[in-house]
Amino acid sequence: MLRLVSRTTPTVPYPVLLALGGVVIGLIPGMQLPPISPDLILLAFVPGLVFEASLSLDLGEVRRRVVPISMLATLGVFLTVAVVGVLAHLGLGLDWASSALLGSIVATTDPIAVVNLLRQVGAPSGLKAILEGESLFNDATGVAVFVAVRGTIVTGQPSMVDGALRFLFVAGVGAAIGIGAGVAGVVLLRLVREAELEIMVTLVLAYGAYLAADVVHGSGVVSVVTAGIVVARYASQTGRLRGTQLVGFWNLLAFVLNAILFLMIGVALPAQRLVSVAGLALGAYAIMFAARAIPVYGLLGLADVRGARIPCQWRHMTFWGGMRGALSVALALSVANYPGINPTVSVLAYGMVLLSLVVQGGLLLPVAELLGLRARAVN
Repeated sequence: MLRLVSRTTPTVPYPVLLALGGVVIGLIPGMQLPPISPDLILLAFVPGLVFEASLSLDLGEVRRRVVPISMLATLGVFLTVAVVGVLAHLGLGLDWASSALLGSIVATTDPIAVVNLLRQVGAPSGLKAILEGESLFNDATGVAVFVAVRGTIVTGQPSMVDGALRFLFVAGVGAAIGIGAGVAGVVLLRLVREAELEIMVTLVLAYGAYLAADVVHGSGVVSVVTAGIVVARYASQTGRLRGTQLVGFWNLLAFVLNAILFLMIGVALPAQRLVSVAGLALGAYAIMFAARAIPVYGLLGLADVRGARIPCQWRHMTFWGGMRGALSVALALSVANYPGINPTVSVLAYGMVLLSLVVQGGLLLPVAELLGLRARAVN
């Protein structure tokens, strides 16, 4: 139903409607989410969302924009976690561990709404590649940081050194497993020709890579991203895996996972809990919004000092389009009832995602028009 409404109002991206639908669900009295393991939440939703993003990536354009994308997806994530963490501690009164966890939850961006709208208005492919590439790779970095921060909190003795070592371990192990899983997946894909088998192989690959890394305490998200890039490279070289059935399946799965996530968190963290921390949520969103400016303008400025390859309009849209979405919701939901973790963190993170989608998502078209991005030929 929400998808149909979104099609009748193309200026309102469907993630915005999903977020509002989650709030409405949360207002229904008596609804309660059954106890679900945090790890099960991540396993159910994250691999499908991340793998779909990797398959739809334009690798050729990403290679041309590899410097700004890699800077945003690595240094940008660390800067976001640090700035949000410091300001949340100083401005909102959260302890250092909770502030760092909040920063890691909202460090990942979700470009679904902005990229869909940029396609509608005929915006430059380079801008779309920067947004999509940043989102995919900062998913890997951000979740690895989240796992490291959560792990060091659970130990009872939060430590920056411990968190850094955990990050290096989970990211390195995840990348190694992802490469192996991706190569194995490509070998299988070479042997099959039917669309149904291609779908099955990619589905097993996405969730198998996540599970394999998780079993040895590596980063499942880094593993899935790496495996997805290996498969996407094979697809771009051979022209295969671009059939309507495979692409349609992953697009549908991503939409269903997005919808379920927002409805689940609407039940798990009902609107009444958001209202009780409305002031903190607004402050947290303002911090997140302001923190976005540092990696975007700072790092993109370093990547292109003269502004020839990354025009100012692109930088402004990259700043405005840094919305949070399904992955941040999944991370927030996974720590909603986690032992040893401040439950306010998940509520604040959910509020930040909602405000991000409603404010930034609702004004995407006017901002794109204001920046003159409709059918520009700059690349």
